[in-house]
Amino acid sequence: MICVTLHHKTYGEIIDILADSSVEMAEIRLDLCPELTDGQIADLFANCDTPLVATSRKDSRKLALAIEAGARFADLELEAPVAVSRHIQSLCRKCGTELIRSYHNTATTPDAGFLGQVMMRCFRYGADIAKIVTNCNSPEDVETVMGLYAPAEGREDVPKGRLIAFGMGECGRQSRFDCLVKGAPFTYAALSAEEAVAPGQWPVRELAGRIGQVRRFIRRGLVMPSSKSFAQRAIIAAALADGVSHLDGYTPCEDSESAVRVAGEIGAVVHRTKDGSGRETLEIKGMGAALSEGGRPLALKSLNVGESGLLARLMIPLCSVLNEESIVIEGSRTLPERPLAGAVNIMAAFGVILTGQDGRSREVRVPVNVKGHIIPGVADVSGSGGSQLISGLMMALPLCSKPSTLYVGEPKSIPYMYITQDVLGKFGIRLTCEMEGNAEMLALQDWSYCTGMSFRIPGAQRYKSADFTIESDWSGAANFMVAGAVFGGVEIEGLDTASVQADISIMDILVDAGAVVSVTEDSVVSVRKAPLEAFEADLNHCPDLFPIVSVLAAFCAGQTRLSGISRLYGKESNRAEAILEMLSGLGVTASINEDELLIEGEQLSSRFLNGRLLRGGSFASRHDHRMVMALSVAALGADAPVTTDDSECVSKSFPDFFKMMI
Repeated sequence: MICVTLHHKTYGEIIDILADSSVEMAEIRLDLCPELTDGQIADLFANCDTPLVATSRKDSRKLALAIEAGARFADLELEAPVAVSRHIQSLCRKCGTELIRSYHNTATTPDAGFLGQVMMRCFRYGADIAKIVTNCNSPEDVETVMGLYAPAEGREDVPKGRLIAFGMGECGRQSRFDCLVKGAPFTYAALSAEEAVAPGQWPVRELAGRIGQVRRFIRRGLVMPSSKSFAQRAIIAAALADGVSHLDGYTPCEDSESAVRVAGEIGAVVHRTKDGSGRETLEIKGMGAALSEGGRPLALKSLNVGESGLLARLMIPLCSVLNEESIVIEGSRTLPERPLAGAVNIMAAFGVILTGQDGRSREVRVPVNVKGHIIPGVADVSGSGGSQLISGLMMALPLCSKPSTLYVGEPKSIPYMYITQDVLGKFGIRLTCEMEGNAEMLALQDWSYCTGMSFRIPGAQRYKSADFTIESDWSGAANFMVAGAVFGGVEIEGLDTASVQADISIMDILVDAGAVVSVTEDSVVSVRKAPLEAFEADLNHCPDLFPIVSVLAAFCAGQTRLSGISRLYGKESNRAEAILEMLSGLGVTASINEDELLIEGEQLSSRFLNGRLLRGGSFASRHDHRMVMALSVAALGADAPVTTDDSECVSKSFPDFFKMMI
């Protein structure tokens, strides 16, 4: 990336420059912009979506003000007084600002040993990024400063993307370009030759032209489809309710349409109306499920849930409550290939027996025979296989005549259970949930530390009709947000930033990776390109993010670690195996170590300049919608077209995906 240095500018001039979408990032020389007031400094760094570097060589107060306002980077000279250094370091940690410790020698280039020691001092004194700039009077000086990028005896290796080293002067001019080739997160340029702040600084247009045209992805005004996680739960709940429900904002996809068909099969009546944007309102007259009046209202022999694993796991408990006799839950396409992990033991805890086509009770798959009726009471089950069957029990147990207590050990995909609880609450179903965990869970409010969940569910309840709007989908949005973070920028409208959807975690992941993420007063989520760095993320509770987050990691300098890979073996494909195959085919080094996926990444500019763009080619889709969407984003950074054998499988969750990508 290219960081444009701005100096001797007024507030209005800076605002106009930053409004230019070709400006990737900017350094504001606060010490050289004397007309900027404190209020203007705070406004610039608080409200600008362009990644900004705050630099003030003489006035640490202005630097602190910018950090507190939200500066992405703060540049502090290595020679700063100890008290100032400690204060700025502390402030950066508190505010989430990355600290650049910089060393400038405007006279000469010291020897390699001295510069190596300076670089190590930068990191010892709190640097997230070390910046070493010297005056180069000869090619040998350039070689010395650029040698900092190579490992050397007697000093620690520099993490990828954590060093900016180049030379000043005419001899050092080329090094301002070459540092990107070596892996610097960004380099500095001037608005024009006349505005160079240091000798040898390139004008931004000339440097950008030298780098070449890396593919850009800029989208505004995107609106995501409705969340199928919310839609499927709401459709089934409405089908169970007394009265007529209205679900606004519905967008059809294969899994949600399967839920509409199932609603009809169990006795609900569904009508549709469509608005000008193509979104629908579902009017659902429920079948009024109630066991307290005696008898079971359904007499189904079989029920087909399409390709939806969620729908299968919702209907297994519900049918064992509502159906008179045993029933076969059937499915299509990839669903019969996917094991119903843990389902046999979980349902057995409530007196229901699941068997496969061979009549045996083991780790079954669809089609599955469901025999017996749920016996309400107290049960202790494992949540290690996922949350979907737990959600089915949360929907079924309130219909039983007596109360139940469901304890879930080793819970996974916790947010999805809260989606279920949220939807049930809209339809008048009461239940309480308590989480168990250690002190870290309480202090950090982090679900990763949750060891168990207890659900207390009163019996003899009835679903009541409800009217509400189905939330937009964070899972689909994640693909566009990653595309914006790597290749340019994106603005998405209509997402609920207070959602309990698991995949809202993409916002935190992108921030950890270094992208600029903001939300306007109008609830527009904006993601903008910035220097990206390796990160760590626990995806146990949001496993659907694995494919697209793996693509993000491929463009982040260093080794990214994603935990929770074991959650992927029973998705639409063996998604863990599919992701490794995808990354290998794209030319990305990756491996699995126990429950972690390790990915070696490199920034887009470095990939482009070193001829290491992702490899294009033909990839097996495995008929997995999330893999196809992730590959489509990866294709933006590939050296040749990326094709798959089944691009149409995106219709499972996002039929208009490719229209939005174009």
